[in-house]
Amino acid sequence: MNLKQLSQHLNLSQTTVSRALNGYPEVSEATRLRVQKAAQDLNYRPNTRAKGLATGRSHAIGHVIPVSNQHEMVNPVFGDFIAGAGEVYTREGYDMVLSLVADRDETRAYQDIKSRGMVDGIIVHGPVTKDTRIALLSHIGLPFVVHGRSTDVNLPYSWVDVNNRGAFQRGTQFLIELGHRRIALLNGLEHMDFAFRRRSGYENALAAHGLPVDPDLMRSEEMTEIYGYRATKAMLAQEAAPTAIMCSSIITAIGARRAVHEAGLALARDVSIITFDDELSYLENGDDVAIFTALRSSVRSAGRQAADMLLSLISLPQSAPKTRLLEAELIIGRSTGPAPA
Repeated sequence: MNLKQLSQHLNLSQTTVSRALNGYPEVSEATRLRVQKAAQDLNYRPNTRAKGLATGRSHAIGHVIPVSNQHEMVNPVFGDFIAGAGEVYTREGYDMVLSLVADRDETRAYQDIKSRGMVDGIIVHGPVTKDTRIALLSHIGLPFVVHGRSTDVNLPYSWVDVNNRGAFQRGTQFLIELGHRRIALLNGLEHMDFAFRRRSGYENALAAHGLPVDPDLMRSEEMTEIYGYRATKAMLAQEAAPTAIMCSSIITAIGARRAVHEAGLALARDVSIITFDDELSYLENGDDVAIFTALRSSVRSAGRQAADMLLSLISLPQSAPKTRLLEAELIIGRSTGPAPA
């Protein structure tokens, strides 16, 4: 069904129907509701190209991924974030444009996106510390929301982030309360801002209890299963092995658990593990009882909230930057217990 057919069905002009669907204030509330109900009942979908010509917008949102971050970002966590954002785009009639660009071409890519009017806004993924993309996009004037934050960037900008520092401080504190003193950290790549903040939270908890920060108990790599396995295996072979491990990803934690079992040790009795859990839709942390004690925050929900925030900025271009800090919930699972004697 097209706009003309919908208008004939309602016995209204095409202009009135179009304005009702696009939220123009001069259309009465009763007419707007009637048009929206008919559009839903008859499965009407507006032609986005025609709509773009009428409104001066592309009705598309861009997601640009630098090549250097593709292994870190194009993973199950990224997939769930995109799924959450996609729910909002579908609801609001927006398309999604994914672009993978070489780092050296990133500035030109954003400038090209802006000049060609390819998208109405951008979601920035994988912010690093001192991320130059924030200043670039602010200068270009393209609406954007950052999934995460960037340390040492003093410009005002919009972001949705989880309290990574607070989460890892709380998780490490929980292990200390269980009596653990040799606590390892399996972190993500620490030029990424989320990992930088998680390390800071871990170190803050140790310092608060007078415990030393031991480089032999700290690793930083892409968050894969094999990384978790190899790093845990190596640390368990040390003379002063850890009794507990903080993991930045449930995928890494699965590898750590494999190394614990292979060493003939029991999870929670000999070695405790806490992981960050993005509540992935297809990699659930147990059923009724969590497998891993976890710091849980839904990345799919973060995707929905970032998309909603960006569409709000697009519809009200003069509005001030928006920010939202999400807290991770500590979920007690079967992977933690008192420190062994």
